[in-house]
Amino acid sequence: MRARSSIKAAKFTESVIREMSRVCAREGGVNLAQGFPDFPAPLPMKEAAKRAIDADKNQYAVTWGTPALRAAIAKRAAAYNGIALDPERNVTVCCGATEAMIAALLATLDPGDEVVIFTPFYENYGPDCLLSGATPRWVPLRPPEWSFDPGELARAFGPRTRAIIVNTPHNPTGKVFSRAELECIAALCREHDALALTDEIYEYILFDGAEHVSLATLPGMAERTITISGLSKTWSATGWRIGWALASEELTVPIRKVHDFLTVGAPAPLQEAAAEALAFGPEYFADLRRDYHARRALLVPALAELGFRVFQPGGAYYVMAGFERFAQPGEDDLAFAQRLVRAGGVACVPGSSFFPTPAEGRALIRFCFAKRLETLERAVHVLRERLS
Repeated sequence: MRARSSIKAAKFTESVIREMSRVCAREGGVNLAQGFPDFPAPLPMKEAAKRAIDADKNQYAVTWGTPALRAAIAKRAAAYNGIALDPERNVTVCCGATEAMIAALLATLDPGDEVVIFTPFYENYGPDCLLSGATPRWVPLRPPEWSFDPGELARAFGPRTRAIIVNTPHNPTGKVFSRAELECIAALCREHDALALTDEIYEYILFDGAEHVSLATLPGMAERTITISGLSKTWSATGWRIGWALASEELTVPIRKVHDFLTVGAPAPLQEAAAEALAFGPEYFADLRRDYHARRALLVPALAELGFRVFQPGGAYYVMAGFERFAQPGEDDLAFAQRLVRAGGVACVPGSSFFPTPAEGRALIRFCFAKRLETLERAVHVLRERLS
């Protein structure tokens, strides 16, 4: 038998974001590509993980999450998001928000279903839909505010629409969906009896007075929304792979079944530590927001000063930028990103990886500012030398 790819796997490539991290390591560059911090996770959380390992919390936990972690997630979701949850019936702990999303899609979609996705989009969503047998329906977010046209969104919904994916705060643009925008989305979900899968992994990283609104709190949305978040971004632990899906019992049952056969369960000792981290007091979250304000204030104006066409992010820790001023004749986003990182440069992500049609992102790149201030200062210094 001739070895071959499945039809599904042949429809998408490996992650461009993670490939840029590998290129950056090879070139000895400054990694502003992949969305992970280069500073430590909180010490109390790390100490809690050590205690759990020393206490031999090394075997399988309950498949859908330890009781302590599910209780902590439910308590924080009630306090911050305004979502009322029963830890026994509405919370599923997964191996990161990434697994929570694919588990939720596999649990709720059938071949022939359609899923509405805003573009630009986090690169996993397209392959996730294809792996689930569904067809994406793309709706553009247009700069500079990355807003959508309500009429265009309404036309994307139809008789085959099963779900919409909403990511707020948004990767890669940093857009924070307003309450009015979410009410528009909710009305269409109710009208078409569609589900909403909300990726809220950056929910605590907000700027300029932006408010995070969970779609599940709007009228008629609690029973039709799967809210996804995790430890990675807020607690600076992307490698721990602790995420969760919050949903009605009717939706939680199939999500747990799929999750069970995808990964069995998330790392047991790290779940113990995550339960303690979710109980951090308000000063932790205030410090988090203050520190990200400082990082944004360092990188974003510097990029504009250098000559990039910069789109100010309202949340998350990314900034989209146009590089037209620096492009060489015939140079697209991928070639520019490769040139920028070469021989100790700065790694970014080509904009085309966030669009279904690569041409839509050919003039854009994405930088990540979840880095130490000294890392960002070094990146700006290298960019200034390279581009001046």
